[in-house]
Amino acid sequence: MSANAAAEYTSYLGGGDTLKSWLTTLDHKRIAVLYLISITLFFLIGGVAAAVIRLELVTYAGDFVTAETYNKTFSLHGIVMVWFFLIPSIPATLGNFLIPLMVGARDLAFPRLNLASWYLYTVGGIFTIGMVIAGGVDTGWTFYTPFSTMFSNTYVVAAVIGVFIVGFSTIFTGINFIVTIHKMRAPGLTWFRLPMFVWANYATSAIMVLATPVLAMTLTLVAVERIFQIGIFDPALGGDPLLFQHLFWFYSHPAVYIMVLPAMGVASELIACFSRNPIFGYRFMAYSVMAIAVLGFLVWGHHMFVSGQSVYAGMMFSLFSFVVAIPSAIKVFNWTATLYKGSISFEAPMLYALGFVFLFMIGGLTGIVVAALALDVHLTDTYFVIAHFHYIMVGGSVMAYLGGIHFWWPKMTGKMYSEMWGRVAAVLIFVGFNVTFFPQFLLGYLGMPRRYHEYPEALEVLNVISSGGAVILTLGYLLPLVYLLWSLRYGRIAGGNPWEAKGLEWQTSSPPAKHNFKETPVVTEEAYAYSPYKV
Repeated sequence: MSANAAAEYTSYLGGGDTLKSWLTTLDHKRIAVLYLISITLFFLIGGVAAAVIRLELVTYAGDFVTAETYNKTFSLHGIVMVWFFLIPSIPATLGNFLIPLMVGARDLAFPRLNLASWYLYTVGGIFTIGMVIAGGVDTGWTFYTPFSTMFSNTYVVAAVIGVFIVGFSTIFTGINFIVTIHKMRAPGLTWFRLPMFVWANYATSAIMVLATPVLAMTLTLVAVERIFQIGIFDPALGGDPLLFQHLFWFYSHPAVYIMVLPAMGVASELIACFSRNPIFGYRFMAYSVMAIAVLGFLVWGHHMFVSGQSVYAGMMFSLFSFVVAIPSAIKVFNWTATLYKGSISFEAPMLYALGFVFLFMIGGLTGIVVAALALDVHLTDTYFVIAHFHYIMVGGSVMAYLGGIHFWWPKMTGKMYSEMWGRVAAVLIFVGFNVTFFPQFLLGYLGMPRRYHEYPEALEVLNVISSGGAVILTLGYLLPLVYLLWSLRYGRIAGGNPWEAKGLEWQTSSPPAKHNFKETPVVTEEAYAYSPYKV
């Protein structure tokens, strides 16, 4: 083997340890690691903001922070968690690392565009942190007009610039995934042999590319109205505040699927591997992913049932919201059926996957509740809605993200972590999450509005339980940081395929070589060719 050829087969981690080698890398795996570090930092920032919120709500009186600080805190929490953690979490880290490996390619289609996306993400993040240091923003993550354009005295323009920039990072990632999946699949890897993780990221990428420009345009209009006093959304200037909500939710409801579709892909990989069964109804699962992506564009108006939109529009958006539940239900049914007669083992990634299915199911069922017009009138802007979307976006997506990190950590690093601590963390997160957010369903039903830093004394007990759960949840989230970092130095060698999993990513070394495979792999079997069902 020549020196050049040997270098090709060196681990991607061994391609230079200097800062410059990392900041100028075009290797999709290294860029995934850069994303992993970045979004972890933003997760910690958003988590600190959440801790302040829960500390404030331990008592019914607003005695920990002022109302203004509370407004800025929940705005920071929402902006950071939605745009700098949840949306990029699985696509930008696991997707970046795994999609070329899963399709048998040497890299993504546009490596420079991939690196540019990380830089845009970083610049957008710096803008946002700068906004916080300068004084923060108090509009919430939704930037509702006309408050954001006419009345808020905080740094709205800086905040929307940060989100605007990070939006282009999302678009670049989506374009890269779509082209890679279309054009760079290995010989024999037909569409219906693709792993569900690839299908999920393909559908997610389509949403990213089609919906994110609408958000960019909307935020630009907010800045234009705020800076130049041009009437777009403000009725006093001849604008229409409802127009903002239509544009914002046209992006932001599909954005929910940007967060949860990749999580569904992760869950499919984990459940198939740790039940040693093929995915039940593979084609229906693929069709369901695409159906969710399409139908997700037709339900934005269910966020506006009490906004003054047409009653008939409300009825149609309610109907479509029920319809989008069908492909979601198919997925839950098929995950359950995949477990049937499987040889199930409960390693840490499987615990996260099962936790995802349970929490996603609770979030989905309560989504049907708020999709019903009459019920939504009572529940709009209460803690019921807070609990519902946290069950989907945090309970579901973060459980799947952590499950994916645990599953592919040996592939990414070549090291195994402590299985015992992995299981302990998964259980802590599951318990802590439910203790934190289930009481919020009751608080919402009892009428506690969101975004208030004071509330009636009668609701204090449920808030204390919720804040106590947040302590358990925090411990559960911090544990993986400790034992995963510990494993980098002290973990045992993982080997190429420690889980005996199927898929091209497991056919190369751990960690993979710079260009992934010694030779282009040829796919000769169906996806998830695990052992047949056991009787």
